Amino acid sequence: MSDQTKLIPNNSLITPTPEEGRALAVKIARLTIKTTQPSAKVREELRPIYANDAAMLIAIGHTVAVEFATIAKANNYWI
Repeated sequence: MSDQTKLIPNNSLITPTPEEGRALAVKIARLTIKTTQPSAKVREELRPIYANDAAMLIAIGHTVAVEFATIAKANNYWI
């Protein structure tokens, strides 16, 4: 992992609104992929493959949902 890649932007899961929490979840999921596959060229080559695969898109949605559940818990969005 690059020293410049921060997996948790601003080192916090706290967000002012659930909408911003959801955006943070997407960003964290993207940073996880970038960290797992650091080559931008490889990620670009793979994009058309997963963009046309329903199972892969569902997996991406699941990854974001798990991240959002963590953020929602940290923010006490739903008590």
